[in-house]
Amino acid sequence: MTRDGALALGEAVGERLERRALAVLGVATALVLAVLFYYPVLTVFADALRTGGEWTLGVVRAVFTDPFYFGVLAPLFEGDLAGVGEVAESTPLGLFGFTAYQAALSTVASVLLGLPGAYVLSRYEFPGRRTIRSLTIVPFVLPSIMVAIGFYAFFGTNGLFNDLLAVLGIGRVTVLGTLEAIVVAHAFYNAPLVARVTTAAWESVDARTVETARSLGANPYRAFVDVLAPQLLPAVLTGALLTFVFTFMSFPIVLALGGFELATVEVWIYALVQQLDYAEAATLAVVETAISLGLTYAYLRYEARQAGGRAANPPARKRLLPDDFSPFAALERAGVVAYALVVAVVFLGPLLSMVTESLTGPQGFTLRYYEFLVERQATGADFQTKPGVAVRNSLLFGAATLLVALPMGVTISVLTTRGRRGSKLADAAAMAPLAVSGVVVGLGMLRGLVFGVELWGHRIQVAGTSAIVAAHAVAAYPFVVRNVSPLLASVDRSMVESARALGATRVRALLDVELPLVASGVAAGAAFAFAISIGEFDSTVILATGSSSYTMPVAVERYIGNRTLGPATAMGTVLLAVTSLSFVVIDRLGGRWEA
Repeated sequence: MTRDGALALGEAVGERLERRALAVLGVATALVLAVLFYYPVLTVFADALRTGGEWTLGVVRAVFTDPFYFGVLAPLFEGDLAGVGEVAESTPLGLFGFTAYQAALSTVASVLLGLPGAYVLSRYEFPGRRTIRSLTIVPFVLPSIMVAIGFYAFFGTNGLFNDLLAVLGIGRVTVLGTLEAIVVAHAFYNAPLVARVTTAAWESVDARTVETARSLGANPYRAFVDVLAPQLLPAVLTGALLTFVFTFMSFPIVLALGGFELATVEVWIYALVQQLDYAEAATLAVVETAISLGLTYAYLRYEARQAGGRAANPPARKRLLPDDFSPFAALERAGVVAYALVVAVVFLGPLLSMVTESLTGPQGFTLRYYEFLVERQATGADFQTKPGVAVRNSLLFGAATLLVALPMGVTISVLTTRGRRGSKLADAAAMAPLAVSGVVVGLGMLRGLVFGVELWGHRIQVAGTSAIVAAHAVAAYPFVVRNVSPLLASVDRSMVESARALGATRVRALLDVELPLVASGVAAGAAFAFAISIGEFDSTVILATGSSSYTMPVAVERYIGNRTLGPATAMGTVLLAVTSLSFVVIDRLGGRWEA
């Protein structure tokens, strides 16, 4: 073969591979999902239908007809209409009803707390606004066990919150162990998510539509209700629905602050697993996942109907200190100050209390807990938990998670925004990790891939660091998808078609035209993926057992296990600093592509 012939053959092969690259990436992503997510989850779910080596629906039937689980629905499932009244007096909601009830309260609290924050960050200009905007997501990615420590330190009987109430003469109150504590803790986690999603939408509104409405005689209230609110509503509903799904599956917060007296479905699954009752636990997990998947699918359908047609032309931001103090401006600033006080109590209070606890001993101020961390790192044995190793592992796992989750998320976004038949169903299937708890994924991986699976005479194992990175990537890539897909769906297709008409292949048009237009979404997804990995606890604590692959959240939990809260709060403070710094750096880098 001549040199020209070889070059022509190489170009033909290259063009063929390029045409098939997207399909190859799609198949590879599907295989990764099948192995790292669906197989472990199905391993757990199989226990719902298999008892004593036989397939049966007995456990499923028993769960659905038990008032403890389904309240007044249980006699209806059994066809016993006469029993509804009796159950309504004793356990009207059941476990699933109570779980939905606390999730609904938590969603309302998160939206009420998140929307004012979105308004302040998108409509006001003040020093440090971008840094605060970056830090809004930090509570969302903090390990729940660390948040529980902060809430105990702040809202406890002798905590700073009760000390402040005593100074004001109100008297001490009992917050911990109540439904209110769980709702506030859920708002601590999810209000920043609502604020961040809504802030992005507020910064993307078309101010010309508002100006047009005002020029046609609409007062500010009508312009807001008729023009601005419809542009923000999709983002608000997105944040609310995601919050409901997350709080419906909440586990560590409910267990730590409410215990089994206020147990949700997830906590009860954990209790059943501890009792080795896998069949009943798996049945609850199946029902919980089915509900969460249904909500996720409804959210995806709604998001798809709202995609496209948005123009980034936001109104100019206002100064925090206005030049003209009109009554309305003064009232608005007073509202901002009141909101700042609420933020200080709900968000800063627990975190500051944790930091204070790490610096306070029986004799007052002390650095001994940090000295303990330094000494443990320098002289600790290999089997002991070293803080430096935990920080190193967290950063390495976060970087590795980025390398896996970003290509997966972008590939799924591209494939599901093409508008082909079944793309919405595929999108829902790809978003399934959002609807399945980390406990189920971690348990499934431990029982399957970590122990090893026989396949065609070979034993397949995914253990140690690989298993943890895999679990983190599965938890993180949906956030990449949700940041990239809406932007990708709104890309002007005529630009892509023009590039194709000029000779660009599909992959070249994707790389040169579409991805640069959605770079801000990719950067935001990367920030989420890294932060999710840094803060992930549920599956890591299962997979890191007995190994040196522990992360910072696991280190915090192990120091609590040593019955010394001081080192745990010191490690938590280190985790808070590393998480905040990492997220600000990534978010700022991503901000280079923001409009």
